[in-house]
Amino acid sequence: MSSNTPGPQQGPYESQANPYATPTPPVQPPQFPGQPPQYPGAGYPAAPPVHPGMAGMPMQLSNGMGTAALVCGIVGLVCGITYFLWVFAVILGILAIIFGAIGKGKVSRGEANNGGSATAGLVCGIIGMVLPAIYLAALDAALDSIF
Repeated sequence: MSSNTPGPQQGPYESQANPYATPTPPVQPPQFPGQPPQYPGAGYPAAPPVHPGMAGMPMQLSNGMGTAALVCGIVGLVCGITYFLWVFAVILGILAIIFGAIGKGKVSRGEANNGGSATAGLVCGIIGMVLPAIYLAALDAALDSIF
């Protein structure tokens, strides 16, 4: 009894692929001279497309100037209430006015959203500068009446 199939006969387990065999490399597209080799799956996936009328990332608000104006204004106001710290009150009042004006400008341009803090810092800075001036004028008037 001879078999019609040439070659060795296959056993029942030889028809399955060998899981420990070396895998065949993937087929790569033809390369042009001077082009770097392309590896499948290398790098990051592409970013999703940006649709017209839709912004890529929202603008981050910068509320630092309004906050700095409020802090300088409050500390300047406290220094202005205490008579012997009037020099610090004037310096912090000037800084609060500058920071408050810049902060309100940013709010009007839409770059910040703390207009209340900028306004409060501006007002506290002005009051913190005016109080030492009132104290010094009252001291001058008192000294003039005595001498």
